[in-house]
Amino acid sequence: MSRLRKERGWGQDRLAAASGVSKSQLGKVERGQRTLTQGVAASIARAFGLPLEEVLGTAPVPQNAEESLKALRAAVRRFDLPGTQQASESELHSSLREMMALRGDADLAAVLANLPDLVSKAQTHAHSSGRPESWSMVSEAYSTVYWLAARHRWMTLADLAVTKQKIAAQQADSMSRAIAARDEAGVHLNHGDFLDGLAVVDRAIVQVEGATRGHERAYALGILHLRGLTLAGRAKERRTADQHIERAWALAEDFDLELNHQGIHFGPENTATHVIATSGDLNRHEDAISIMADLTGRKGGITLPATRVGPLHMNIARSELALGNRDRALEHLESAWAVGPQLAKVHPTSQELLRVLTSRHKRSNPRLTRLAKMANIQF
Repeated sequence: MSRLRKERGWGQDRLAAASGVSKSQLGKVERGQRTLTQGVAASIARAFGLPLEEVLGTAPVPQNAEESLKALRAAVRRFDLPGTQQASESELHSSLREMMALRGDADLAAVLANLPDLVSKAQTHAHSSGRPESWSMVSEAYSTVYWLAARHRWMTLADLAVTKQKIAAQQADSMSRAIAARDEAGVHLNHGDFLDGLAVVDRAIVQVEGATRGHERAYALGILHLRGLTLAGRAKERRTADQHIERAWALAEDFDLELNHQGIHFGPENTATHVIATSGDLNRHEDAISIMADLTGRKGGITLPATRVGPLHMNIARSELALGNRDRALEHLESAWAVGPQLAKVHPTSQELLRVLTSRHKRSNPRLTRLAKMANIQF
């Protein structure tokens, strides 16, 4: 942020006036005393007239993965063109289950390596059969493309993915359409267009309420309210965030266990992880830590996959750091790296936590040095 500001010849006073972020907060972020949140980064991006990913930074293409990314982009371009890679419906279901497992493990490299073939085969099968079930599989494959692209902040690919996902979902079923709307709102979230994302969520909620019933309805509404509370928290719309939080908790009561559909979870645990993150966005850090204590104290502990547990520890680390608890923040950051190292390496919250923790430690810290080395950050 400091580099972008100085390149333009702006002082902190000018950036504060243009972004609506206080000069005090800007100074703390630049001095490494406070993490740069996505909400603040979005305000700064708008002030500079830049995409959000230029402020947060994009993750580089993983080593030896250039060909896989090139093949994935080619498969996305061929969305409307029937291909030659044939696969049966049972084979595709098996491939999607394997992809869901890789995504749950936050194995980004394996997801990228396997996605081009899956997308191509799912599209060929859907064009051949024309059945809603086949297009649902295409929609599911593109949800994973969006997830992968969003994790790396490859926003051009993320935009394309949700566009194709939405087209496929329209030919599938109401559940696919709800997930596509969730991911469409996610693109607005990733771009920092929080209010536009909320509009997408509100529209989708109305559609779900009129088209689904039972557990399917509760799940679809649940994932949309989770997206809504995240967007509202980033936008500092406290009342709207609380409304989505209240509704999500109420819906989660219908689930004894987490329901996992297309790699997207809903239930009491995932609701808790989202509320923890939004509590941090709204500076309710004590609430975040209290909810974490309740979550870890549940019978059976946390059952969510690495792709959810990693960010959970990052968000608790952020709240602990905001409350001045550097040692506990470091412990949670280490947990995030332990459970999902590939995800931690590209996640902006992880990077920001490392930046602040390393700037605050005047003496060498072997634990921080180890994390910084894995993240390619000089300490």
